[in-house]
Amino acid sequence: MPSKEEWEWLAFNSHYQTATAVQQLLREGKSMEASEGLDALIEAMGRSERHALKSQLVRLMAHIIKWKCQPEKRSSSWAVTINSARMEIEDLQEDMPSLNRTYIESVWDKCFKSAMKEAVLEMGKKCQLASLSWAEVFEERYSLLEDDEDIDED
Repeated sequence: MPSKEEWEWLAFNSHYQTATAVQQLLREGKSMEASEGLDALIEAMGRSERHALKSQLVRLMAHIIKWKCQPEKRSSSWAVTINSARMEIEDLQEDMPSLNRTYIESVWDKCFKSAMKEAVLEMGKKCQLASLSWAEVFEERYSLLEDDEDIDED
């Protein structure tokens, strides 16, 4: 029977192998052992989803920082990246409802600091932006299109 640490290691390294190990234990009628493996798998998958959300939030913030700090270099690819990161975050939230606004706010400052470092490296200059608001990150429109050329959101 795998120990808690062994389950955690397996779940961290391979969700698939963990699931098949749990499946095998269930077939053998070892439900207690399978339950421990399932717990480790659920935790590992949640950790992966949280990591993915933070990664997308940093990507989103970094592009918004560049958009605000280098208006002369704005490009359609920046707008596409901002839109794409927003959609990825929405998808993650649909899959895992606990990744809600409260969770995002709990990692906001750390993600902003990471995004600022990334943006500064990409821009090759410092930016005087001290923070980003929720509206700037999730609601403000970033597009090179004129207002009357808005894209259908359907």
